[in-house]
Amino acid sequence: MKIAIGADHAGYRLKNEVVPFIKSLGHDIEDVGCDCEQSVDYPDYALPVAELVAQGKADRGILICGTGIGMSIAANKVRGIRCALVHDMFSAKATREHNDTNVLAMGERVIGPGVAQEIIRIWLETPFSNGERHVGRVGKVMKLEAQYADAAKSE
Repeated sequence: MKIAIGADHAGYRLKNEVVPFIKSLGHDIEDVGCDCEQSVDYPDYALPVAELVAQGKADRGILICGTGIGMSIAANKVRGIRCALVHDMFSAKATREHNDTNVLAMGERVIGPGVAQEIIRIWLETPFSNGERHVGRVGKVMKLEAQYADAAKSE
């Protein structure tokens, strides 16, 4: 898979630690930045990752900031993105099986590199269940997204 990855100043160290791990799993990486300690704005890195995934130029996306919260909020503003904030292995598996998430958000100030790598491995390896109830629920979420995007256009 092609994985788009981005981080702000509070997540770039963890990003730089997980990129070689993701490559070792056989995936290609598109790194949109950042690589600095100077304060930057997380939406500036969440947006390019989310757009790459939404446009089909990347199969999945990974975002890292201090907590993962800001990145997940920003990514979920992009139509077609289902971003989940994950800090444990159970949630990594469940969010793929049940929600068919295509972007993963994590917080460098919340978890360490070992946990992050295991979350990423599970999240990348877990398929969507395609269970009838999960397909229906994801469909409802996508319908809501379209409804509110269309309403915003008409304002």
